[in-house]
Amino acid sequence: MSKKLERDLGLYAVITISLGAMIGSGIFVLPGIASTIAGPAVILAYLLAGFIVLPAALSKAEMATAMPESGGTYLYIDRAMGPRLGTIAGIGAWFSLVFKSAFALVGLGAYLLLFTDSIPTKGVALLLALLLIGVNVLGVKQTGRLQSIIVSAVLLVLIFFVADGLTYVEQDHYHPFFDLGLDGLLAATGFVFVSYAGVTKIASVAEEVENPGRNIPIGILASVVVMMLVYTLIVFVIVGVNPVGELGKTLTPMADSAQQFLGTVGLILIVITAVLALTSMANAGILSSSRYPFAMSRNRLAPPILQSINSRFRTPIPSILATGLPILFLIAFIPVQDLAKLASAFQILVFSMINVALIAFRESERIEYKPVFRSPGYPWVQLAGVAGGVVLLLFMGTVPLVGAVGIILAGVLWYRFYGQERASREGAALDAARGRTEKRTIEETRVAVGAYRILIPIRRATKVEEIETLLHVAADVIRGRGGQIQVIQFEQVPDQMSLRAAAESERPEDVAFERSVNQLADELGVPVQVGEIVSHDTPRAICNFVEHENNNLVLTEVGDETRRIWPFGDDVEWLMDHVPCDSLIMKNRGLTEIDNIVVISNRGPIDPLKVVVANAIAAHDRASIQFVQAVGEGASDAQIASIRAYHEQLDELCAVPTESRVVRVDSSNGPSQDLFADADLIVMNASQHRFFHRGTFGELEDWITERADCTVILVHSHRSPRHTFLHNVVQRFIYE
Repeated sequence: MSKKLERDLGLYAVITISLGAMIGSGIFVLPGIASTIAGPAVILAYLLAGFIVLPAALSKAEMATAMPESGGTYLYIDRAMGPRLGTIAGIGAWFSLVFKSAFALVGLGAYLLLFTDSIPTKGVALLLALLLIGVNVLGVKQTGRLQSIIVSAVLLVLIFFVADGLTYVEQDHYHPFFDLGLDGLLAATGFVFVSYAGVTKIASVAEEVENPGRNIPIGILASVVVMMLVYTLIVFVIVGVNPVGELGKTLTPMADSAQQFLGTVGLILIVITAVLALTSMANAGILSSSRYPFAMSRNRLAPPILQSINSRFRTPIPSILATGLPILFLIAFIPVQDLAKLASAFQILVFSMINVALIAFRESERIEYKPVFRSPGYPWVQLAGVAGGVVLLLFMGTVPLVGAVGIILAGVLWYRFYGQERASREGAALDAARGRTEKRTIEETRVAVGAYRILIPIRRATKVEEIETLLHVAADVIRGRGGQIQVIQFEQVPDQMSLRAAAESERPEDVAFERSVNQLADELGVPVQVGEIVSHDTPRAICNFVEHENNNLVLTEVGDETRRIWPFGDDVEWLMDHVPCDSLIMKNRGLTEIDNIVVISNRGPIDPLKVVVANAIAAHDRASIQFVQAVGEGASDAQIASIRAYHEQLDELCAVPTESRVVRVDSSNGPSQDLFADADLIVMNASQHRFFHRGTFGELEDWITERADCTVILVHSHRSPRHTFLHNVVQRFIYE
């Protein structure tokens, strides 16, 4: 029987835990350093950072009321965007909180040094860390009560500091306000962003909150509004009583300010307050961050021991210890204050992922997602939050980005070598993206009606048997839909030769060509226009012909070299980039006794044109269709179920019997011929043979085209964005 965490955190405890996670180094240490980046505008940096945090606060408040379980950021991103990104978010958020806790405890040293330099700062920090780890082991109730007392006392002192300090500020200290420009303001905003990181951390212990549908959103929003006001006013006072040039030299800006207008008593009061606040921050950090490995363990992305709950204290002791030990290590060996920018950068990324996660849940229309609180201004508020985060990252420099990428890579590697084999679920974002893509494709297939004007470009050397196969396919496509087939023989002559002279010289082969095509057209019972065009540049002539004749489909074939297409003189890529219409490219091995047409899809839904072509040929030849989807070895059961449901919808649009098959493709061993077993005709997308695609995505289509024993029809929709590298990245992420 699984054990559950006790719900004993009320609204006040929720607010104070959130505030306690924010009141700390962000206000007691960072203002001095940040002032060197933005000057007096550091006041606005704190306010602006709060506004950029608000969308994520609203998003997380909504998701917490829908999923009031331990895990917070990790849990929501995991369920929204799948275990891979969930692992990255969990490790990243855990790392940031561990960093903040260690940073807060080490930050005590700077304030203690105001009285004496004989105290071993790191020793005191280590003792405090051990004490807080013990408090968290004893239980959340004790933690919540301690948090409430500490935060209440700290807030009273901060209010007193602001009220008295406002009467001592000097106006000259605020001028010039933007002396370091907009770049400095945005860079400082990104730097102090970590000050708000704790605003949503109460969601990490949502499973222990009373009445979460009410207390969580109120607690999160109240705490962020309070801290925006407190931060702005405190920094306003700090800047007003300290010349900017001096402010940038201190790590104890609040103590220095208090000493100027409150004397020694004020200095002592602020030092005591800083100790309480930084202790509170460390305590909240341990409380929240310890729930990340707990939640990841429950989702099989971390060792099972981390989800164990002590029967006496009802707390996840292994998870707390897994968090506490790294904190002790950081305090003892690492100058964590140097990582402030890195922590802020990753917090910005995580908060942006939170906004995207909410959009994923809303758009996925999952029945089980039923939040009590709904974020106002959706989706514009969330999009603004993402945009704001991107802007801040761009102004923070390269080092924070490199550090954040390092944490992301750590998450990817952990998932690849530990979690991938254990986690078979997928996120709401993938479900939403795949569902919307498939729904759009179904609608496009449903309305894919109308006449086709098909151009079959050939050359003099084209054999009658080859023309017959091309005409067979073209006739099936237009039969019952209307339209016309144009079989045009293109001849390219040297530039020095007159086109008029070349066109006037009729040869017996030309007459025989027209007679043969007309005879084939009569046998097939379809209208065919036959002609010859002479040019100096055949590919350009074909493009001009298509544009002038309003052709909406070009049907051609490849030769012995799979990538080479006559008469374009180049590869498949040229055809898709230049001909202003849809394309069918055949690897012609004849079309006799067609009983089974296999439509293969790789990383994405089936293009409507593929369905139209396969259905038309199958209807004429009384064949059946197999819809085959190639997926990676790690494809989830939900993904496969979604594919089969999509194939069922395609079945309703076809005039012949269909079958759904999902084939797992092992990337290490390469594709299998199971993809096209018993096929008499294969229809699939034309591969995109660009440099990045060759190295990144492989060429499944080329592999099949070369190894199949039957005719292969490669389809490219001119309006499709599939030839873009970004689209292939997205499709690979969604369908593998």
